[in-house]
Amino acid sequence: MRRFPGKGTTMKYNPLGQTGLLVSELCLGTMTFGGGGGMWGQIGDLQQAAADTLVRTALDAGINFIDTANVYAGGLSERITGQALKNLGVARDDVVVATKVLGPMGDGPNARGASRAHILAQARASLKRLQLDHIDLYQIHGVDPLTPVEETMEALDTLVRSGDVRYVGVSNWAAWQITKALGIAERKNLAPLRSLQAYYTIAGRDLERELAPMLLSEKVGLMVWSPLAGGLLSGKYHRDGTSVSGDGRRANFDFPPVNRDRAFDVIDAMRPVAEARGCSVAQVALAWLLHQQVVTSVIIGARTPEQLSDNIAAKSVTLTDEELAALDKVSALPPEYPGWMIERQSAYRAGGVAGAPPKNS
Repeated sequence: MRRFPGKGTTMKYNPLGQTGLLVSELCLGTMTFGGGGGMWGQIGDLQQAAADTLVRTALDAGINFIDTANVYAGGLSERITGQALKNLGVARDDVVVATKVLGPMGDGPNARGASRAHILAQARASLKRLQLDHIDLYQIHGVDPLTPVEETMEALDTLVRSGDVRYVGVSNWAAWQITKALGIAERKNLAPLRSLQAYYTIAGRDLERELAPMLLSEKVGLMVWSPLAGGLLSGKYHRDGTSVSGDGRRANFDFPPVNRDRAFDVIDAMRPVAEARGCSVAQVALAWLLHQQVVTSVIIGARTPEQLSDNIAAKSVTLTDEELAALDKVSALPPEYPGWMIERQSAYRAGGVAGAPPKNS
């Protein structure tokens, strides 16, 4: 039985939201596992042997957190992930496995969404594909405008009480939707949401407007997906978006949307930081995220062990206050209401009782 590396690792472990579960600051994403038709083949088509190597590389670096989803490659990513853990002899208690439910997993109208029927059926299917007796973190992959939030939360609670799932979370929800779900869970004594999986990069800081303050206030953990903006922040692209090497994920799958002018201004600011430290631009972008208070874990995916190792090395990059200030300045979001008014009217209270309200407010 393979035991998880302990002494000697420099990986940091953070509580998953308001829980006692510790997860590594970097999480292995498995979207590149499986391939197939459509966008899954464009994102990655790693089969079992290659996936085993990536999982081994992640575990050896101290990563104990793996994220997948039932829709990735039509369930094949889950199968490959579960088999990799079995092939490597990973002790169940040494790894935290997260998966998701929402997207279509069949042709019928009920083979999708966040209904009770779909959630319970897919949880069983995911457990079978992963070859596990429980899922550590089960996440609703997005918003279902048809199913009442009460029904979704009750279904998740059923899974927690049955022991099939330990904790529950969501992905790509708005701040008001999460707080509504938290209120429902408290009122009905249901398992609360413990995490949000969301897009967040130094070139895409929209999450800071509403989601980040809410997450910190309610002590909900944050898992960051696409921390390099689909590879754009790897430093391997020209300002017009073309790849330096002529390939790369963005060449075939231009997602997520990015303000390119702002992104390349940020890249230009990160290059001297990377050069001075002898590291990659990607490592600086990841290190910036790891310095953000709201971040629990950053999901990193890869096609090769070398790419994964380069991303993992970001955990050793410590940015100075001056570097953080410079990067924050170049990547800052433009002011937006009500944020600028809240900042103006609350400034005199932020420092305590001293001070007076600004004039003409």
